[in-house]
Amino acid sequence: MRLVLAEDQFLLREGLTRLLELNEFEIVAAVGTGPELIKALAEHEPDVALVDIRMPPTHTDEGLRAVLDARRRRPGQPSLLLSQYVDQLYARELLADGEGGVGYLLKDRVFNSAQFIEALHQVAAGGTVMDPDVVSRMMSHNSQDQQISRLTDREREVLGYMAEGRSNAAVATAMVITEKAVAKHVNSILAKLDLPPSKDDNRRVMAVLTYLNRT
Repeated sequence: MRLVLAEDQFLLREGLTRLLELNEFEIVAAVGTGPELIKALAEHEPDVALVDIRMPPTHTDEGLRAVLDARRRRPGQPSLLLSQYVDQLYARELLADGEGGVGYLLKDRVFNSAQFIEALHQVAAGGTVMDPDVVSRMMSHNSQDQQISRLTDREREVLGYMAEGRSNAAVATAMVITEKAVAKHVNSILAKLDLPPSKDDNRRVMAVLTYLNRT
């Protein structure tokens, strides 16, 4: 899988490069500034981009802006962003185009390589992966939305786990219920959010985006 890596701290960038190569990613570019990232994304059109939000020259939101620019030029460009902070505005901008293939993880909450690599694969496949803290804050903000208010508390809990990128089996384990029960909740969520039948997993992604991408 071809990957563009953007991280301004040398040691972290080198460490990520080694970890990713061990997990069969091809690093087509590893850059340390926002302008370099814009150029790399345009040149390589990678299968997935792994991007620090705050990069030189201003250390504000260069990584995010580069990803948004790339997704305008190439809709759905899979991108997983890393941050030290929860920022709902950043998350909403990332979700705004409704294309999926996005992720927002907090650096200090990535606890193991398997979790991290799985998140990259899910984003590359068009899924949506959000840190639990981001999900929690956005859910709270959206709690009064009329469409979302149709969901039961249990269904909101399931949808929260879906937003974290968890499979039905993983949700069942977390909630200590059967996978069959999770499937029923998911079907109910999709119906209440008025998402039409589909032959692929797009309805699942759209359910997450519908929930999180509210203003």
